[in-house]
Amino acid sequence: MTACAIETTAEDDDRDPGAAWPTGFTITANGAYAARLAGEGDALYVERWTLDGPEPYAVPLPLGQPEEPGTRLLPLADGRVLVARRVDGRRNTFSLLYPTGPDTGELRLGAVEAPGSERLVLLPPSPDGICAYAMCVGPDTTTLWLVAGGAFGPEQVAEVKGRCTGGVWLDRTGRMLALDRRLDDGPVKAVAVDLERGGEVTPLLQITEESHDRLLLADPDSGLLLIRSDAPGHDRLGWGVLGSLLPVRFPECLRLDDAAVTPFAVQPGQVLMPESCAVALRIDAAGGSWVGTWQPSARRMAQLAAPQGWLAGAGLWTAEGVLRLPYATAEVPCGLAGLEMPPEPEPEPVVVEEPRVCRPVPLQQAPLTDRNPAG
Repeated sequence: MTACAIETTAEDDDRDPGAAWPTGFTITANGAYAARLAGEGDALYVERWTLDGPEPYAVPLPLGQPEEPGTRLLPLADGRVLVARRVDGRRNTFSLLYPTGPDTGELRLGAVEAPGSERLVLLPPSPDGICAYAMCVGPDTTTLWLVAGGAFGPEQVAEVKGRCTGGVWLDRTGRMLALDRRLDDGPVKAVAVDLERGGEVTPLLQITEESHDRLLLADPDSGLLLIRSDAPGHDRLGWGVLGSLLPVRFPECLRLDDAAVTPFAVQPGQVLMPESCAVALRIDAAGGSWVGTWQPSARRMAQLAAPQGWLAGAGLWTAEGVLRLPYATAEVPCGLAGLEMPPEPEPEPVVVEEPRVCRPVPLQQAPLTDRNPAG
């Protein structure tokens, strides 16, 4: 299963205009667990959801004092939940919470300082389900930290020149990470960071020299990439294929004049068939949020009503093509609704396509094949 719930990490001057809004609900890479802050007002607590059983269920993980609204959570594949808390405006502490009978166990992992104008954000769940990473974003340098899964607490694993945002895993092992990087006052460009080679950086997206090219989602099985770029002349949502020189395409059906469209999940298991991958999109307008589904081979985006209480921007696809959306209401505090990809309607007799931006994406510069570690 491929799932995503993206936490916005950029400041106002850096922010991707189509970046996902924080959902407060994060799903593991394998779709087995999720976590969110539950409760109301000053009585917030961590809640873990189990998603891979016959029916979803939630387990509260309260501690002796409530959590702050800014507490960040990351579920792990073993059912524990990483909790990141900011203390004294600069110190970030990390703990693992887990159920122990009627109580909540807490394993303290240590802390990372983020002095001055730096700030620390959690990266999306690692594909291995064991490790958890964070990045400390400074004005000129971004530092990557392994904050869970190491031997001795938080440890620095890489330092990347430039101010980075985003964060998308490119493989199934948790080795290759894509970040959207700005150097000085230049454009934002997605780069690949090899965590097994000390943070070696290689270019990932370069549609034009001046364009802002960001990576929103990636599916390692098919190689499908969801991209946001202003290369067409204004900010557009497009798609490409990892390791391919085929042009990036910016489908007109993914552009809505009165709503923001943001991808949040890609169907897994479509090996070497990126055009067949189903993509789930969050559509936000003045009237609320709903769901879009689309495939690169399709000419239209289907728009579907979200379940009541949908934790907007969170969801996961099964390999069979069912989109599972988490929701919470007073009657059903922990639910999963299933939506299937509607069939593509018959094409109209005359179709006029918008010209495509036929510029290659040098994705081959960020190889994902195993390389001998630096000696």
